Amino acid sequence: MATVDDLKFQEFDDAANLLAANPDATTISIDEPVEIPKNQHGRLQEPGREEDDELLGTNDSDKTELLAGQKKSAPFWTFEYYQTFFDVDTYQVLDRIKGSVFPVPGKNFVRLYIRSNPDLYGPFWICATLVFTIAVSGNLSNFFIHLGKPTYHYVPEFRKVSIAATTIYAYAWLVPLALWGFLMWRNSKVMNIVSYSFLEIVCVYGYSLFIYIPTAILWIIPQKVVRWVLVMFSLCLSGSVLVMTFWPAVRDDNRRIALATVGTVVLLHALLAVGCLAYFFDAPELDFPAPIIPAHNGTTVITKS
Repeated sequence: MATVDDLKFQEFDDAANLLAANPDATTISIDEPVEIPKNQHGRLQEPGREEDDELLGTNDSDKTELLAGQKKSAPFWTFEYYQTFFDVDTYQVLDRIKGSVFPVPGKNFVRLYIRSNPDLYGPFWICATLVFTIAVSGNLSNFFIHLGKPTYHYVPEFRKVSIAATTIYAYAWLVPLALWGFLMWRNSKVMNIVSYSFLEIVCVYGYSLFIYIPTAILWIIPQKVVRWVLVMFSLCLSGSVLVMTFWPAVRDDNRRIALATVGTVVLLHALLAVGCLAYFFDAPELDFPAPIIPAHNGTTVITKS
């Protein structure tokens, strides 16, 4: 018959003897999870790069197509394919508008607002609203400038709508297309260059134009100093959104190329604002012919307005 000592596990006795010989030995309980050191990764990262990767979102989201992305599964000729570009609610649009009007230093606009669900709804309607705002405000500004002149007859200039639409939509689509192509080209030349998708760049440019809608309304004020102060203020806000978005993407490139890229982005943005102000609002004064008033003695008198 087996005794009590025979029923004991031999391993427990060996463990007890080892602990008695070495009290400082480390033991592991099966009830406690084993912690894996955090510094054991598949690849080593440079110091300070984790924050940049988190800011830019350097996961597989950069491998997107021109307009689609990996989440787009429907064929491009179907309605469902384009419906996904407008799948956004009012709160998301308002949140992105707030982010474009009140940029936060050190925060990436794409990472915070766009990357989770890029859309075309906001950029399309922002551009449409800006087109009509500039056209209507430009006509009103021209009316107020010549108000009170007896020889001036107000005629609405509907051609300004088509000119504004061509300018705004060409800027909101062609410039992002060129920038997207440039970033893709540099991504193939230089390592660690993060390239945004075309849809994300269109979203950034579209939402950055929102600040010009209230600015265009205030441009009706017939004071050049006020207009130029407004355009500089709006340019600083919207330009800072573009700089803080695209500078982290090109900062690891050649220094001159990175500065030239960001400088070109800001320059084109400034040319749009200054060009709209100069063409639609700062129209030159028209020299109307002085009216001829016949006198009672048979002579004519030319008056100067």
